[in-house]
Amino acid sequence: MTAFRNTPVLVLAVLVCPALLAVPGVHFGPSPSVAPTGPSDFVVHAGSGVKATDAAGFLQRWLILDPIPANGVNQNAVQAAVKKEYFPNQLTVIPHDGDKVTVNGADLTWHALDTKFYNLSLYHFGLMFNKSTANVLMWGVAIVNSPEEMRNTRLAIGSNDASVWWVNGQEVIGIYGDRLTIIDDGVSKKLTLKKGPNVVRCAIHNQSGNTDFCARFLDANDQPITNLTVNLSETVP
Repeated sequence: MTAFRNTPVLVLAVLVCPALLAVPGVHFGPSPSVAPTGPSDFVVHAGSGVKATDAAGFLQRWLILDPIPANGVNQNAVQAAVKKEYFPNQLTVIPHDGDKVTVNGADLTWHALDTKFYNLSLYHFGLMFNKSTANVLMWGVAIVNSPEEMRNTRLAIGSNDASVWWVNGQEVIGIYGDRLTIIDDGVSKKLTLKKGPNVVRCAIHNQSGNTDFCARFLDANDQPITNLTVNLSETVP
């Protein structure tokens, strides 16, 4: 038996500075390996009317469709998944809370949700409605109202895992692979927000474990736009 009585021991301590928790781009999401807090602490049923962005410009109100089984998080697999027609008009439909679509013989429901944070936890959305969020594709829609036409804006997003995004019917960005949600992880090409309603659509693919996403618009100087609102009952021309 080897004695360690006189052998020097190096102890490494890892400390997390509280200030680090507020650094943009650093995500400390809930771990599914730990007994989760109740879903309502993360997402709640959306109220009626208009919801402004938070102080950092993040969109906090979304319509989310029940998960659709799908495999693969690399670019080819995700692009193939989002181009497959699961339900009619999936890239143009403007859903409402409680609307249903049929996918592979199963009825799926659109849910209007508010997040209490900058990111929307799809993992807790799954817990709320008793839906699996592993190896699935989840569609989201937000109707974003701009008080004026805004040119040279960019959509800045993050997701866990892969995601593809559209603004007013045009695909503007995609990020792929098994990844964590990082603020502004992907930033679109320059685009114009119309005065009035603009449709932001996303498809999030999760492989396993935690899953969430975040989105905001940046202005021509790459600063968050904070005077946008979301109204899921908005009429889109």
